[in-house]
Amino acid sequence: MGFIKFSKFSLLLTLLVLCLVGTGIPVSAQQDSSAKENADMVAADTAQQINSSIGSIGDTPSAVVSSDESETEDASTLATADESIDKSAVYRSLYFYCLLFVLLCIFLGIIGKVLKVYELTREVQGKTGGINWNLVQSVLFFLFLIAGLYGTYWSYDYWGNVATGESASVHGVRLDSMMIITVSITTVVFVITQILLFGFAFQYRGSEKRKAYYYPHNNAIEKLWTIVPALVLTALVVFGFFTWRSITNPSEEEKNNALSIEVTGEQFKWNVRYAGADNKLGLRNYKLTTPTNSLGIDFKDTKSWDDKLGPEIVLPVGRPVRVTINSKDILHSFYMPDFRVQMNAVPGMPTFFQFTPRITTEEMREKVNNAAFNYTLLCAKICGSGHYNMQYRVTVVSEKEYEEWIVKQPLFFNDDMKKELKVAQDKEAAAGNKIAINN
Repeated sequence: MGFIKFSKFSLLLTLLVLCLVGTGIPVSAQQDSSAKENADMVAADTAQQINSSIGSIGDTPSAVVSSDESETEDASTLATADESIDKSAVYRSLYFYCLLFVLLCIFLGIIGKVLKVYELTREVQGKTGGINWNLVQSVLFFLFLIAGLYGTYWSYDYWGNVATGESASVHGVRLDSMMIITVSITTVVFVITQILLFGFAFQYRGSEKRKAYYYPHNNAIEKLWTIVPALVLTALVVFGFFTWRSITNPSEEEKNNALSIEVTGEQFKWNVRYAGADNKLGLRNYKLTTPTNSLGIDFKDTKSWDDKLGPEIVLPVGRPVRVTINSKDILHSFYMPDFRVQMNAVPGMPTFFQFTPRITTEEMREKVNNAAFNYTLLCAKICGSGHYNMQYRVTVVSEKEYEEWIVKQPLFFNDDMKKELKVAQDKEAAAGNKIAINN
């Protein structure tokens, strides 16, 4: 009775799949054919217009210009048609693979039911020695173990260089060491536990010749797999805590000697300000933000008069750099992966990160054998539709090259800023005089 119900269900499911195939494939084919016809028509129109323009070379210049414009429009139309063809191909391929997965599941289900019917038939006939499903499943477990271990090895071999690229900062070397130690320990534990898990499933598969032994509890084993992981994890956490603390809490002397720059994120770009000769950034106040003074710098603070605008981030190698990180609007994240630097940019709350570059851009290009390589500042928080565009070039040079570069950069306190400051001061003076007269 159950087999009859299953047969009816399989028949209905097969009919449904056939209906989907019948309705889906013609639609895709129709889309492809219509897109192809559109592309052919556009190509024919383009060729006709080109011929007409060639035939009218002796005409007025305006006719030639009109022909060129029409050719440009036709070319853009042809590109649009090509894009529509590509999109339909993508959707068709996705539909195809989903349908293929459904068919594979149905096929495996049918095979399983056929084998079940085969076993039931042997039982009815009084025959023994059917399919040993315990053996089949244990072998599948063993094969899955081999495939999983190979997949782990392949992922480390193929993608490992992405996570183990050389760090361009001094503290990054320590972070990489922590990463390697942690991954090594977890990999060893992973391999051992998976071998035990799948190996036991294979070795102690069900058999009529033996019975399972009920083993409710063992204090020694409980202590072993509780205390050992706790000690290892505690060591890793303490090691990581002190490493992170040493990175994010430099001494006052190191802070004062570090090159001071400020990076402010906004949708969707980065603004960079370098401290002047005094190596101190001027104060900021969001209430002072204007179209001219986009960062809201308080130019009454004389420390801001020598601050410079950075069209890119240029850093001297071997010199500590202290970055003050701000945001004008929403939450961003200051992220330089090659330097192992990441810190949130929080509106209204400056954050800081100090690091020391150890490899210049030219040296890194030689190491990675890529003449086009550049360090990049990214945003690691999805901050809107233009998030992908928050990229800023970072260049590490020698101390001499940095000094030559910084001298050429423009001041924030330019003529427009001076005029704006003078107007603000005049308004304050007038308001003060008016109050004095009234009193």
